Formats: sequence, C-alpha cells, structure tokens
Amino acid sequence: MFSHELMSARGPRLTWLRSGLFWRTFLLLGFLTMVSMGSWVGMISAVQRGPQVQQTAELVISVVTITKTALTNSAPELRSELLFELFSNEGIRIFTLEDNDVVDPPPDNPLMNDIEKIVKDRLGKDTRFAGRVNGSAGFWISFNIDDDKYWLMLERERLEGLSGVQWLGWSSVVGVLSLLGAALISSLVNQPLARLAAAARAIAQGKRPDPLPEKGPKEILEANRSFNQMVDDLQRVESDRAVILAGISHDLRTPLARMQLELEMAKLSTEAREGMQSDIGQMDAIIGQFLDYAKPTEAATFVPIDLSGLLLDCAREAERIADVRVSCDVAPDIQVMGNITDLRRVFNNVIENARRYGKTPGEGITHIDIACKVRMRGQGKRALIEMQDHGVGVPEEMIEQLLKPFTRLDTARGQANGAGLGLAIVQRVVTRHNAELLVNNRDGGGMRIQIAMPLAEH
Repeated sequence: MFSHELMSARGPRLTWLRSGLFWRTFLLLGFLTMVSMGSWVGMISAVQRGPQVQQTAELVISVVTITKTALTNSAPELRSELLFELFSNEGIRIFTLEDNDVVDPPPDNPLMNDIEKIVKDRLGKDTRFAGRVNGSAGFWISFNIDDDKYWLMLERERLEGLSGVQWLGWSSVVGVLSLLGAALISSLVNQPLARLAAAARAIAQGKRPDPLPEKGPKEILEANRSFNQMVDDLQRVESDRAVILAGISHDLRTPLARMQLELEMAKLSTEAREGMQSDIGQMDAIIGQFLDYAKPTEAATFVPIDLSGLLLDCAREAERIADVRVSCDVAPDIQVMGNITDLRRVFNNVIENARRYGKTPGEGITHIDIACKVRMRGQGKRALIEMQDHGVGVPEEMIEQLLKPFTRLDTARGQANGAGLGLAIVQRVVTRHNAELLVNNRDGGGMRIQIAMPLAEH
C-alpha cells in the first residue's frame, strides 16, 4: 500500500500543473480588463457630471419658463386647450398647488442637489421639488403666477440618464465580452507552449512526437524549428548508441568468453581458478549493468502486460535463491502498458538489491514483501507497487544519492560488487514508463521501493 508520503510529495506539483499558464494569463488579462473598465466608467461619470447637471437644469428652467409665459399670456378661455396640448405633445402636466398636497421628496440622485441649486438661482429660492405629489410619481417643480401657485410635472424619463441597473447591464455585457477576448488571447498565446510542453513530455516518455508546426511569430517559429532539430538529433544519437552498444557487447564479451575458455583449459589450482572465474563474472555483470542503463526504453514497444503475473513470476524466481524469502500480496488481473523485459529487469534489480544489502539482522536471510493494488490518484486509477525488505535501511540524507548512477553506499550497506547502477536503472525505466518512483525507509527497518504505474486502457 502506498504511503502518505508519496501523495503529499506529488500533490503540490500536480496542483501547480493544474493551475496552468493559461489560467494565469487569463486571470491577469481579466484583472487588467476589469481595472480598465472601472477606470473608464469612473472617468466617464466624472467628465459627464457637470454637463449633465447643467443640461438637466437648463431643460427644467426652459420648460417652466415657457409654460409659465404661455399660461400668463393666453386667454383664460384657451388655457384648457393649452394645458391639453402641453400634456399631449410634451408630456407636461400642470396642477394647482394646494397646502394639503402630500409631497414626497425627489429621488436620491447624486446630481439632484446641483440641479436644485441652479434651478433655484434662476427661478427663485421658493421653488420646490418633489418626486411624488398625491401619489402621482414624476418630476415635480413648483412655480408661481402672481399669487397663484402651481405644480409642473415632467416625466422622469426625460431627465434621467442611464440608471444604475442599465450601467450594470452594459458593464456586464462588456465584461463578459472582455473575458471571452482574454480567454481567446490566452489560448492563442499558450497554445504553442502547450504543444511544446506536450512534445517534451513525449520525449521524456521515450516517444517520438510529431514535428511542431514551423509557423507563427518569429520567436515561436524559431523555438519550434530548434525543437524539431533537437528531436532529429536525439533520434540519430539513439540510433548511433544502439549500434555502439551492440559493438561494445560483442567487443568486450568476446574476449571475456575466450578468457573463460582458456581458464577452463589452463592447469591452475582450484582456488586460483575460482578467483579468476569470479573476476570474469563480475566484469561480465558490470558490462551488463552498463548496457542495461544505456539501453533506451522505446514507448513503441509498450504492450498490455499482466503486472500481477509478472510480479508473481519474479517472486517465484527469487524464492529459488537460498537466502531469500518472499511474501506476496498482489491483486489479480492488474494490466499496465509497458515493456515486459524492462519491467522484469526493474523488479529483479530491486530484489537483488534487497538480497545483497537488506538481510534481516540476526537471521542472515532477506525477507522481501511485495504488494500491488489499484488505487485512485489525481491522475486516475494507478497500479501501486510496493517492494520492501527488513534490513537496516540507509541514512535518510543519502536516499536521494541512491538513485544517481555509480553510487554505492558501502559504509551504510556493506561492500558490494557492481557499478552502482541498480537503482539508477530502476528510476530510468520507471520514468520512461510514465510512472512515479519513491524510495524511503520502512517503519521498523529496511528499505521500501514504491512505484505508481498508469493502468492499461481497456
């Protein structure tokens, strides 16, 4: 079962990846757009306040003055027709002002105080304003004709600009369009980077990505062209390395085979013969480690693998070793994608590493626990493999060094044969399989190797 350490170690990185450059760019553009809109609305409000106040005040003054002049100069018998014309054509209604009128104050408008001041300066200090008179809503202004007092009512729509709701509506529309534009710009900016990142991940997994499009802005074009050139160069290096590895294997192991044959035919003491055979065997093993480490793991060779059966096979092979005892807790029918030869090498390397350095104190044999379950992770369901021994473990500060090539902790885990490539090979193969590796000490003593592999798609 995977420990909490692996989940906590990978969690922050996955959270950071989920945030993504797209969202950072989008949020920055959205914030800039909102700030710009707020500044624009504030500027428009400040600039239009004075002209709007002056225009509204002049309209009220003109309507009152013209109406008052028309009523004063019209014949009494024609005033009814005049009032009807004013109401029908201009929406102006005239009422007699009574002392018992129920008057509500004008609406709380930020411009109202300035409008009242201008109107009173022109029409007189006794001019009154109301938002509702006797239950009738409108824009009410009082005026006098000799000793008679009147109310003039205008429709509010003639004096009001954009209301708060209208401002909010238009701002929302502009805001949504701006955010859509920010999303489009972010996607256009980040799409080349996303393609480049996907291609880099494919290379890390041992795959050959499709060539990136060599078009667009100069910087993107040059980056994609350089990346494509790098992929071609890496492919040539891989091909050359395969040829070199084949030559090394032949050129080094052929002399070793001749030496082994000559050793069998030479007249030597048993002790000398066994010593030389041991030296030749160590040389052959070291060459094998070098070749295993340098050999690429091609994603093209990945096929569905019965991971459960593979682990049980490795456990049965380990049980044949005299000083190894294996305990298995492997769930059945776990399928993963991979190269079965490379994965077998990984598990065998871990078992051999435990056999050499993980003997249980006081017993002289190695106890190895192998477990494999399916667990839900941030990336979906994964096969979680755990292999641990019951030895003395290694110092915590040296665990990271174990995964580096040519590292041997002789002082901590005893003298060893080999080149120090066992766990380096494990990490290299695991990484090429798009899996995760965690090495730590087991509670109670011993080393624990944990691997999380993506399941095969059905």
